[in-house]
Amino acid sequence: MSLNNQVLDKPISAELPYVEANLSYLVPMAEKPVNYTYEPPPGIPRTNATYQTHKLPIYNARSISENISLDREGFAFTGHNTNVRNFYDEDEVRRVYYPEAEQLLKKVTGATKVIIFDHTLRNASQSKPGENNIKEPALRVHNDFTAKSGYTRAHLELAARGIDDIDALLKQRFAIINIWRAIAQPIQESPLAVCDAQSIAPTDIVAGDLVYRDRVGETYGITYNSKHKWFYFPQMHRDEALFIKCFDSAEDRRARFAGHTAFEDPTSPANARPRESIELRTFAFYPA
Repeated sequence: MSLNNQVLDKPISAELPYVEANLSYLVPMAEKPVNYTYEPPPGIPRTNATYQTHKLPIYNARSISENISLDREGFAFTGHNTNVRNFYDEDEVRRVYYPEAEQLLKKVTGATKVIIFDHTLRNASQSKPGENNIKEPALRVHNDFTAKSGYTRAHLELAARGIDDIDALLKQRFAIINIWRAIAQPIQESPLAVCDAQSIAPTDIVAGDLVYRDRVGETYGITYNSKHKWFYFPQMHRDEALFIKCFDSAEDRRARFAGHTAFEDPTSPANARPRESIELRTFAFYPA
């Protein structure tokens, strides 16, 4: 069954169990936010942005997972077995998980072509910036791409793969979708919260530069709005997958950007193991 349902007017019920947690939002600013992915030159701050926490309810969406749509709320959830034994093995991830995820996303979205272009492992206990590619959970409300950088990154990745007639391909509808899952024990520490895209106003999203050593990307920071509706799937395990819409070229009633963030769950055990997760970033191309 496809999780990429047609856009519906039926709202998600708020009659759900929830936790209350502090989420870190971008404070509105006059200049464009800038974040460096590495230690910048002396005298340049790592970021010029400031963040403020707001305590909000985060609803347990497990009981309504079948009623959630990538095209309406901007996220979706399903069970999915994986044959990957060790997600820290780069070769195995690319050889086994990438093909699994490609077929899964085609089934979920109805896309005719899927390209996986990036993945990130997160584990605070193993993260060593500058020494490995494992990162800590991201504890700021954000969206990975903007209306501009969705196209920019797509063109960059397609060109790197030697794909012909890129401009024609990017004229058809495509989306950037993250596939997120636990890779070890069920997640208890720093779970992921996703914001219903319908509750995010256009004025809430702020484009900012993400500076790498070899290029400058663009992401959305998100400013606080009391109308934001947050959801999570507690105790996610390795045979479940969460999909997050980070960009959609369609400018209609479909969800385009679903804000998300890790958060400190007040119900987590004091001795909870650090969250271990993987997220794939993908292009899903729809029928012309």
